[in-house]
This record gives sequence, structure tokens and C-alpha cells, in this order.
Amino acid sequence: MTAARGKIRWAAAALGAVALGGAAWLWLTPGGGTAVALRPGDTAVVAHGKSVYGKHCASCHGANLEGQANWRERLPTGRLPAPPHDRTGHTWHHPDAQLFELTKRGPAAVVDGTYQSDMPGYAGILSDAEIVAVLSYIKSTWPNSVRQRHDEINLRTK
Repeated sequence: MTAARGKIRWAAAALGAVALGGAAWLWLTPGGGTAVALRPGDTAVVAHGKSVYGKHCASCHGANLEGQANWRERLPTGRLPAPPHDRTGHTWHHPDAQLFELTKRGPAAVVDGTYQSDMPGYAGILSDAEIVAVLSYIKSTWPNSVRQRHDEINLRTK
């Protein structure tokens, strides 16, 4: 097997594991998790979320939501770099409740307790309202077509 083929197989396996973890989370969590509704049309919430994002999230996910370079490639530690939260990332592929839980509890706690991530949970650091504000800010930056697709994902998980 060539090195390139090995990398492709490894990447496919990693993506499959992430997808399986997300599907399991949705299946195991009644109603898709915590009842959360993002508010990307509320200018006050979005402004507050942008401020909180700048203080707590931008150092890893980028001031412009661009994420870290090569975010799909594992670091020497085996962990993935911080993904973008703009339209090019996968954030919008997850329903509101899952995004909220990932932010509040951290990926390791949400996925299965063994998932390795540099992202901490923000429970005790950010209030629930601040988490909703940050996620609302992020969603407010997506093009209408992406926001509509995200809304459809939310409808399917209710």
C-alpha cells in the first residue's frame, strides 16, 4: 500500500468515526439533546456572541471563524486542529442542541468520553446564554443557503 493510499484510508476511517460518534450521540440523546434555539437574527444576541467569541474562541478558531491551518489533518498529538466555523467548516452540519452540548461539555464528554480534543468544555466559564450567543453569532455569518440547510437539520432532529 502506498503512503498516499494509507493516508486516504486513515482519513476515511477518521471521518467515519466522527460521523458514527455524531449519529450515536443523536440516537442516544432523546430529542437531539438540550432544547436550544440559536438566534442569528437577534442583533443584540449576535453582538454579545461576537464579543464572547473574541475573548474565548478566536484564539483557536480564528478571528474570522477560519479555523486553524490543515484542520482536517491530525497533529503529532493525534488531535485535530480547531476547525473553521464559517461556511467552509462542518459546524453547520450539527443541530443547535449538539453544538450547544459540544461547547458546554466539550467534545470528549459528548462523543464518548475517550475522544481526544484540545477543546475544553465551557461549563462554569460561559453561561448557557453566552454559549447560545456565541453560536448565534457564528450562525449569523453563514450565507442564507447554509443557514437554511442548518435549519432543516434542526427540524429533522426534533
